[in-house]
Amino acid sequence: MIASTVLPSALQRISTVALDFFQKFLMIAGLVFIVGLIGVQTGRLDLVGNLKSLLPSAEASVAEEATAEELEPEPASLNARMRGAMNYVSHRYRVSDEALRPIFATAQAVGRELHLDPLLIIAVIGVESGFNPFSQSVVGAQGLMQVVPRFHHDKLPEDADSFLDPVTNVLVGARVLKESISRNGGLEDGLQQFGGAANDANRRYATKVLAEKQRLEQAVQRLRAA
Repeated sequence: MIASTVLPSALQRISTVALDFFQKFLMIAGLVFIVGLIGVQTGRLDLVGNLKSLLPSAEASVAEEATAEELEPEPASLNARMRGAMNYVSHRYRVSDEALRPIFATAQAVGRELHLDPLLIIAVIGVESGFNPFSQSVVGAQGLMQVVPRFHHDKLPEDADSFLDPVTNVLVGARVLKESISRNGGLEDGLQQFGGAANDANRRYATKVLAEKQRLEQAVQRLRAA
């Protein structure tokens, strides 16, 4: 199982903070020893006293820093289903986990908000751009989900200024997808409109996206069974 093979991120953070605190403590202790040795050899015992007066503030600073790091909020984590899908996408499209993580986190969050399966969003990204955030079509569709800026500026977040930003593109693209499904009364018809192929009686675009989603689901199941 995926969950049993990955150390929880909270424990990793605590371990890192503890190790950092211990290393800084050893540095302070080593400094005290060296200054004390110099003081004894030179007869300057006042050096030790001066250093001791500084130790409480130094130790407090280290402790405060460690506490601040420990309490720093973690970014939203991916659930097991999305982690499994990301592993599949990373290998299939040859994209690093670091580049994929914000894309998957955004799909997970906006999918929850819009009551839209996040793997459907990921499948659309695979079909539309192959996970190339700078992809642009001849008609001006841009980014991961091939959003056409002139039609969807109203969906652009206030703090965003480019449809080529991966997170922004997924946020806007997911809303466009949700609208298409709602307006057309069903998933397949909604996908056809999203893909600009509403008049295709064979529904080839919808078939392609749903096939990609099925591959994602199968990859997740294989990882869970491993």
